[in-house]
Amino acid sequence: MVADPQLLHHPTVDIQAEPSTDARNGADIFRAEHVRKAFKAPDGSDLLILDDMSMHLRDGEILVLLGRSGSGKSTLLRMLAGLVPPSDGTLLHRGRPITGPLPGLAMVFQSFALFPWLTVLQNVELGLEALRVPPAERKQRALAAIDLIGLDGFESAYPRELSGGMRQRVGFARALVINPDVLLMDEPFSALDVLTSETLRTDLLDLWVERKIPTRGILLVSHNIEEAALMADRILVLGSNPGRVRAEIPVLLPQPRARESQEFRDLVEHIYGIMTARPAAAVNLAQRGAISIGHRLPHVSVNQLAGLLEELASLEKNTANTQISLPDLAEDMHFSIDDLFPLIESVELLGFAQVLEGDIELTTAGRAFVEADVQERKQLFAHHLIDRVPLAARIRAVLDERHNHRAPGTRFRTELEDHFSEEEAERVLDTAIDWGRYAEVYAYEDNADVFSLDNPGEDDAEVAAA
Repeated sequence: MVADPQLLHHPTVDIQAEPSTDARNGADIFRAEHVRKAFKAPDGSDLLILDDMSMHLRDGEILVLLGRSGSGKSTLLRMLAGLVPPSDGTLLHRGRPITGPLPGLAMVFQSFALFPWLTVLQNVELGLEALRVPPAERKQRALAAIDLIGLDGFESAYPRELSGGMRQRVGFARALVINPDVLLMDEPFSALDVLTSETLRTDLLDLWVERKIPTRGILLVSHNIEEAALMADRILVLGSNPGRVRAEIPVLLPQPRARESQEFRDLVEHIYGIMTARPAAAVNLAQRGAISIGHRLPHVSVNQLAGLLEELASLEKNTANTQISLPDLAEDMHFSIDDLFPLIESVELLGFAQVLEGDIELTTAGRAFVEADVQERKQLFAHHLIDRVPLAARIRAVLDERHNHRAPGTRFRTELEDHFSEEEAERVLDTAIDWGRYAEVYAYEDNADVFSLDNPGEDDAEVAAA
């Protein structure tokens, strides 16, 4: 990278006034106070995405919003950019209310969002063209940005000629060329392979640490715990459905950060512990068997559950340790938190494993499930399903009470829609159908949308009636 970074600072194309002295000394770039965002669902109800969201981005820091799907991370990013208004609460940029699209910021998305009919140079020039920068100056600055981001020599290439990593570099060059006050990134590395994302992440950090880019703050949306630990000066862990801040974690480790260091591993373990911890109230409800039919079931198949339990048993045997580190498990299975956490919630809900402070271990029932044959697994699963999943128990009880042992699916959807949106109710019921079919607790005819006891196992019927 031999470009002169000063070419990105041409005074005639700055799109925002110079920040105040307070801003340069660590004042807030963004501030959200008690923000709430709800969208209208197809059935006319409010679908709450964010609730009581308060956060801020300081001048000179990288802030990572870390959370699973459904935590409202991307929605918050778009509200801060002025693209989506809040339903309630206050949004400020440099102390001023955000009332529409903001100048002085750039966004990088997971999808590369390049125009396929334009060359690399033309794609990078687009932002400057929209700002009416003269052609000669526009080309000079675009070439400097391309060189800075490591794409020198590919100016005349089209997106179809580039790898995913190179296309994302074009996205970064296009964002940086407009001299943004703040860079908003929505999972920009998640569509890339592991090695490519690591290289691009490292290059961006180098530019940031060495002050080779004009950006004064970076706000990164991620669902990758290690990525957050590697990049962030501060991490906000968001809960889901609706999204709200569960924890704020300052990261004091110097850059560059070594994944192998004990301090880094301790940080990752700490984040896993926070993200897998259930509120005390929820734990108490589970212990008393008071979880309601409105408990959100993770969308996980029985085959996936069995695979996780078998992997835990294998790791337990190989390490001679009953407690398995969640970071190690994620690395071993090549899972993101969106892949791993629903599985963990499912085996916890069914009583086959338990999680404590970033570690997971099989329960006695979980080990029995792994060691059982096919029919024994079904019987054990049926017992835990009826005992610990109120929706499954409700379906079975209704079928038992009816003289023909049949009930329409709409009956249970209607009940679920008292707790969830129409789409979420359908997804929760799909999980109950999958789990109940496997356990042979009830059958389901998709074409007729009817639950029945037409083909339950005799042993499972006895378990359900007990």
